[in-house]
Amino acid sequence: MPSIITHAAVPLALWCAADRGRIPPWLLGAGVIAAMLPDADVLAFALHVPYADAFGHRGASHSLLFAGVLAVLATLLALFGSRRPWSAPLCQPRLASTVQAAAFVFVCAASHPLLDALTSGGLGVALAWPWSEHRFFAPWRPIRVSPFAPQFFSARGLATLLSELRWVWLPLAGAVIAWKLIHPAPAAPRDPS
Repeated sequence: MPSIITHAAVPLALWCAADRGRIPPWLLGAGVIAAMLPDADVLAFALHVPYADAFGHRGASHSLLFAGVLAVLATLLALFGSRRPWSAPLCQPRLASTVQAAAFVFVCAASHPLLDALTSGGLGVALAWPWSEHRFFAPWRPIRVSPFAPQFFSARGLATLLSELRWVWLPLAGAVIAWKLIHPAPAAPRDPS
């Protein structure tokens, strides 16, 4: 796996690339949590669930179904978490923000197993769970696999962070900069007074 810190890179890059205010703070927070949450499955080790089990590390929580469930939760949060009463009609802006929340959280959550599939170790990711328990790896795996917590602050942990900087953070920063150059922010309307 990339380090837990690097899983936040995708939601942060999307937020930076978006027009100011397009992704509200609550949605950015939900995206960061969704991008990191699949690694909560490391608790399975404490419960003696084998790594290769469907509910082991990189199993069910690394599936596209799990990303979809998180997207549904974001949809419910967007629909019912607003300050509007529940009986308010579903108007066009509210519907758009709900779809945006679902799409954003799905992409953030799905980025986690996709980044893990690019790592040099582990058993692969169960992207198609529950339909298949096959563990997938990308054909190209340039990112060093992150050591678990006790070894993270070691030479191996530093090498992992440098690998993540090279293969995740710098490409995403370059993509954001390129996007901003191609699609500059809209000019603010001038006050006629």
